[in-house]
Order: sequence, then structure tokens, then C-alpha cells
Amino acid sequence: MRPLATPSPSPSATPGSVDDAVHGALEWFLGVPLNIVLIVVISSIVLALLRRTIRTITSHVADGKPMIARTGLQDTGVGSALLRADPLASARRTQRARTLDSVLRSTATILVGGIALFLVLDALGVNIAPFIASAGIVGVALGFGAQSLVKDFLTGTFMLLEDQYGVGDVIDAGPASGTVEAVTLRVTKIRDADGTLWYIPNGSMLRVGNKTQGWATAVVEVDVDYFADIDRVRSLLEEAAASVAADPDLGPELQGDPVITGIERLSADAVTMRLKVRTSPAKQWEVARALRVATRGVLESAGIPLAGQHDRMAAHLAEREPGSSSDDGLHESIEPA
Repeated sequence: MRPLATPSPSPSATPGSVDDAVHGALEWFLGVPLNIVLIVVISSIVLALLRRTIRTITSHVADGKPMIARTGLQDTGVGSALLRADPLASARRTQRARTLDSVLRSTATILVGGIALFLVLDALGVNIAPFIASAGIVGVALGFGAQSLVKDFLTGTFMLLEDQYGVGDVIDAGPASGTVEAVTLRVTKIRDADGTLWYIPNGSMLRVGNKTQGWATAVVEVDVDYFADIDRVRSLLEEAAASVAADPDLGPELQGDPVITGIERLSADAVTMRLKVRTSPAKQWEVARALRVATRGVLESAGIPLAGQHDRMAAHLAEREPGSSSDDGLHESIEPA
């Protein structure tokens, strides 16, 4: 009698099948999925660190701390007072810092996100060479199709990095002149003296003159009578400048002694004298107006007429003499014959 054959165990009943399945799943997870997770996590950490660093740097730029730190005033009450004393400079730093923060954070996000995307595709076994070539072709096409836009952005970036001008500055940009109200990477908004708001693309500004950066100069030209005593006029201009320098409001805005350059122009009936003095930024117009008022006062008191006003000055001085009255003349003119 033949013995009964022992049935062979089925594969599902193999003792090591569960361990093999777990091992296979673990190997699969430690392969592509783990690489993708690591890429995403590391990219997120790098991006977070970059954005935090950018925010810290731009915050220091907005507060003006690097500039004060170089002078050693950051921990003193004088430093805080200087930061609060110039609201235009504070607004300018804030605008510049805000724009730089936006640009740098967006650039960091695009760069880190693009690199992470290509690494994930490579981990999945996708050939990324065609994507890189396509991206290069698209970039070249966009560059040719949007040259003016790219030029505006590049010019705006360098303008911000070099701090050529900012909010509150009075500039001459060629197409328009006035006060800067807003600065972006693409356009600069300028409000002129008539109240018109100009939108000027940054790439179109070939040259920019900043009238309120660092220091300024108040210039006053006076046309006096041809036969006036030049030395006397010079001393009177010095007296007018001294009176403005003694003013409690405008005096601190003057930097240095006034300069009288002498005769600037000579015509048939006039001699042009020029008075100029260095002032704080954006204060040259107010100081120049005060100098004109003071100059008019000292010239009138000294009896020195402006160009073409010799006869009127003589009549004016005659009216100021004792015993001379316009009322008497009027009375005589209306007496009956």
C-alpha cells in the first residue's frame, strides 16, 4: 500500500511571505518616495531660511540700522532722534526695503521651487533634459518678446540697489520733473509742479538728476543798476545772507558761509550778481525765497535800484523824505484855477 503524499504548502502559506512583503514595501518607500520627501523637506527648509534672511536684511534697511551702526549711534538717544527727524528719508528707506523684499523673496521662491521640481522629476525617472532645453527656448523667446519689460525691471533693480532716488526726492528724469511719489521695479511715479502724476518706465530714463540727495544749493541772482557800487552791493548781499542765517527756523538749514561770485553777467542797463549758499536737502527753495526777501529789503534801505528802476527808486526815496506827501500833491492837483 502506497503512503499518502504530503500536500506541498501554497505560496501564501509560506512563513517568510509576510516578511518579504514588508521588506519589499520598505525598500520601495526607502527608494523614490523617500527621495521625494527629502527633496521637498530640504527645499522647504532652504526656502524658509532664505526668506527669513531676506526679511531680516530688508527690515534693517527700512529701519536704517546699518547706516547708524557704522556711526556708532544705534544705542543712543541721538541715533533714535536722527531716525525720526527725517520723515522723507524714512519713507524712502521703507519703500526701497519693501520693493527689495518682494523681489528677493519672489526670486528665491522661483529658484528653489524650480530646482526642487527638476530634482523630483529626476527621482521619478523622468528625463529632464528636454524640459531644460524647452525652458531655455521659452526664456529666449520671452526675452525677445518682452525686451522693454525686461529692461524696465533690470533698470529698476539697479536703481534700487544703487539708491539713485526714492520716495520724497525731487528729481529731473527728462520726460518729467517733480516729486517722486512711488517707486516700483517697472515704473516711477512723479508728481510735477502742476499736480500731474507722471508714470515713467524705468528703462526709458537715460539720466536722472536728484535735487534733494545729500545737500543742495540755494542760488539767488540780482540784477542791479549798471552804475551801482559793486562793492556796496556785495556787502549788502552778505548782510542779507547773514540775516537769513540768524533766522531760528532757516538758519540751521544753511551749511557753510554764503558765496558771492561777483559779476555774472553784464548788459547795457544791468549788472548781475549771484549769491549762493549750501543748504540741507530739499531746503534750497525755501532758503532762496528768504534770501530774495532779505536782499530786496537791504537794497531798498540802501537806495540801490534794480536794473531799469532808477527813476522809480528816486521817486520812492523822494516820497519817503520828510515834508513830502502824495496827499499834498493830490490836493494841489485838484485846486481850482
